[in-house]
Amino acid sequence: MTAGGVVEIVRLFERYSIEFHIDGSWAVDAVLGTQRRSHACLVIAIRYEDVPRVRALLNAIGFRELPREEPWECNFVLGDDRGREIDVHAYTLDPVAIPIYGMPYPAGSLTGQGTIDGHSVRCVSPEWLVKFRTGIEPDEHDYLDVKALCARFGLAVPEEYARFE
Repeated sequence: MTAGGVVEIVRLFERYSIEFHIDGSWAVDAVLGTQRRSHACLVIAIRYEDVPRVRALLNAIGFRELPREEPWECNFVLGDDRGREIDVHAYTLDPVAIPIYGMPYPAGSLTGQGTIDGHSVRCVSPEWLVKFRTGIEPDEHDYLDVKALCARFGLAVPEEYARFE
């Protein structure tokens, strides 16, 4: 997914007043304000109630659901004939922003701001982008993302990344 492709999706959702946040590696680059590498897909967080509208809008521009081992209504991947992929994470929060259904985005995690190709986007906050990369077996990309986020935002590098230093 190119930066231009991301902005195309962002503008589509904005035109139809769909609240969304960028997650994953595009969110890392967005909060850092620069694209540091290529990205296989765009990860978005949307409200569960918007899933039917998001599916319809993306279907209208050629996206179809891609097969997965364990599909779930709150986490699915859509792809098009151009090889673009969008990994959709749907959530429901209660009135005080506590996750009650779907992907468990913690309170405060959907508060980041960034830019992609000069376009302002909402995204997962830098602190949570780091936290979401803990408790996993990190790879080189995870390490580079975490290192850049921690350096830019004055965050501590998690212990599991010490072996990369």
